[in-house]
Amino acid sequence: MGNNFQFLEIIFFAMVAIFIILRLRNVLGRRTGNEPSNTNNFKDHKTSKSRDVSNVVSIGEKNYDERSTEQKNKNSDIYEIDPTFNETEFLEGASTAYEMILTSYANADFDTLRALLDDDVYNDFYNAIEDRNERKEQLETTIVSINSKEVIEKNINDSVIDLTVQFSSEIINTLRDKDGDLISEKNRVPDKIIDIWTFSRDTRSNDLNWKLIATQSEN
Repeated sequence: MGNNFQFLEIIFFAMVAIFIILRLRNVLGRRTGNEPSNTNNFKDHKTSKSRDVSNVVSIGEKNYDERSTEQKNKNSDIYEIDPTFNETEFLEGASTAYEMILTSYANADFDTLRALLDDDVYNDFYNAIEDRNERKEQLETTIVSINSKEVIEKNINDSVIDLTVQFSSEIINTLRDKDGDLISEKNRVPDKIIDIWTFSRDTRSNDLNWKLIATQSEN
């Protein structure tokens, strides 16, 4: 009787184990559509310095053979040192970086600026924010739209790629004094802005993040 009980007990636990394995296989093998993607660049392949994933900017990579012949010929000099480069995805990432940098400048988000700017540009932004803080002014930036973005210049120096992008955007910059009052009524309407920003990346560096190295405005 005792042996029969032990035998039934073994069968019971074996059936429970099989049930659990099947359930795990069903759950782990099912794609929900919420899995993280593997697109990379304009970030250092998941992180940018100390920032978390929510702050990185993605300029994805594609297999070399997936790009059109026209795009390959247009950027053949870049592909020689970076076969993963894709201009369309670069511009999408640059556009996201543009928004993040403007918003971070308004919010005095030094961590994000530190990750996206080179040392000289970061120092300029830092000093401008500190001057604003000393005057106790508050800046609110609303990016209404980015109407166009275009690479207008490419420079390659050894392993370093510099790409200059022209952004055409509509932005509302609301500046308030220490009492919260508008400094100018002009702040209520969007300004049409033409910004020319240069991004740079050293293809031999372990840091795969594109950095903003120069800014210019035509307004």
